[in-house]
Amino acid sequence: MLHFSRFKIGIVAIVCLWGVLATLPNLLSSETLRYWPGFLPSSQLKLGLDLKGGAHLLLQMDADELRKDWLKTLRGDVRKQLLDAKIKHTIGQSGNVLRVKAVEAAESAEVYRLLQALPQPLGNAFVGTSGYDLEATQASDGFVDIGPTAAGMTERLSHAASAAIEVIRRRIDAFGNIEPIIVRQGTDRILVQVPGFDDTATLKKLIGQTARLTFHDVHNTMTAEEARQTRVPIGYVIHPDQEDTTRELLLKETPVVYGEDLVDAQPGFDQNTNEPIISFRFNQKAAREFARFSSQNVGRPFAIVLDNGVIEKKLADGSIEKTRDVKVVSDPVIREPILGGSGQISGNFTVEEASNLAVQLRSGALPTTLTIIEERTVGPSLGADSIEAGEMAAIVGGFGVAGFMIFAYGLFGIFALGAVLFNLLLIVGTMSAIGSTLTLPGIAGLILTVGMAVDANVLIYERIREEMRNGKQPISAIDSGFSRAFATIIDSNLTTLIAGIVMFWLGSGPIRGFAVTLSLGIFATVFTAFLVTRLMVAIWVARQKTRKIPAPL
Repeated sequence: MLHFSRFKIGIVAIVCLWGVLATLPNLLSSETLRYWPGFLPSSQLKLGLDLKGGAHLLLQMDADELRKDWLKTLRGDVRKQLLDAKIKHTIGQSGNVLRVKAVEAAESAEVYRLLQALPQPLGNAFVGTSGYDLEATQASDGFVDIGPTAAGMTERLSHAASAAIEVIRRRIDAFGNIEPIIVRQGTDRILVQVPGFDDTATLKKLIGQTARLTFHDVHNTMTAEEARQTRVPIGYVIHPDQEDTTRELLLKETPVVYGEDLVDAQPGFDQNTNEPIISFRFNQKAAREFARFSSQNVGRPFAIVLDNGVIEKKLADGSIEKTRDVKVVSDPVIREPILGGSGQISGNFTVEEASNLAVQLRSGALPTTLTIIEERTVGPSLGADSIEAGEMAAIVGGFGVAGFMIFAYGLFGIFALGAVLFNLLLIVGTMSAIGSTLTLPGIAGLILTVGMAVDANVLIYERIREEMRNGKQPISAIDSGFSRAFATIIDSNLTTLIAGIVMFWLGSGPIRGFAVTLSLGIFATVFTAFLVTRLMVAIWVARQKTRKIPAPL
């Protein structure tokens, strides 16, 4: 057990050297790292919000808006279902349900049968279903009511939250690799923490706007003014122009192409006017659809509409007025068929507005409006205080552990402390290399790892003492101590590793930070206890002549 081949010694030395080199960039300034050799590790450990400072936002999804959008989509599905069956009908809305009635009373039963086919089961075949997303009921007055169920709305909120988290993450990632924490809280809230980001105004504007882009056909015979004086045709809506708020356009309600079909959006400048624009590109499906539409409508305008969600305005009486920020950003005339699946949007943007909108469009539209209900900024001074307190705790704890180990085990205690040092270097180096973020719970995990690493060495040394009390020679006792303590240490660390994996899998934010340092610490502890400590002991045994273990061991 004490014999080390040259190959094994080389592996241990290389791993320990890598830990030192991977940790070293954290002690250097950014200027110094510019001259750091390219073949050496250069990644620095990222600090979390509680250590570095930054922005903290708690966002709430608009469940009412999500329900309205669902009912709007459902209205189209109901209309299509009945038109395909050639049933004349009327559709109205009462509360959270659509009220559908056949013009011919004899067809009421058929309407009910067709609408019963729209609800879809919740869940899946593997975990079982839990009801339906929609419910259709037949009223006594001949109407068929259809609307979302409570379970369906809960699932829709869950899916919307997951989609919103991914959209927010992509938007924030456009600022660079700053390791945001974005997690769901409750049924309709999302927590966003961005370390090192102090411009909360830009952050709120970037992640708070829905940025839902759609491309619409413009009515070819009626203007918006004429529609207001008479009646807006069925299937059409009126939207204001972004550049000229006094001008309105009458657009077809169902878009030709949705913004979700964009695969890229980049800010740029118009070659003729030098004004900021946004260049976009569709996916293949949308490109074919837009090519067909543009080929059939040469010489006619089409509208590009931007929906930025709900705007809240505080009135003089203290009440809040909510209006939807939906505007036509551009209504160019189709001069020739647009077959390439790409184009540009011009809308009197500033350079910053064009850049932010391009980021939002690339990231995708938010499924619903997000309202900021809590906003905090953690200053870097608070993070510095936390780091200083953590350093002080580590120093005090380190000296306490070192004093105990040297007092209890003498020279072998010094070997254990050397292994613990390499243990910490391996953890910090690995976290730096994989881009992990260090938080205050992460520091707690590091301190806990020190205790676990020392505990592994204590088990080994106490086993050596027990073997010596049983009459074994020093070399044999050392060999038995390492080999027999191995199983105990593996068992105890394995159960802790399982707990760490579960915390990382099910936890979020700070809990994950603690789980990362704890799990990495377990692997580093097993490596340093059974290879680094044993190698130092083996080297000492090979070089000392008395073959006696020094007191107090």
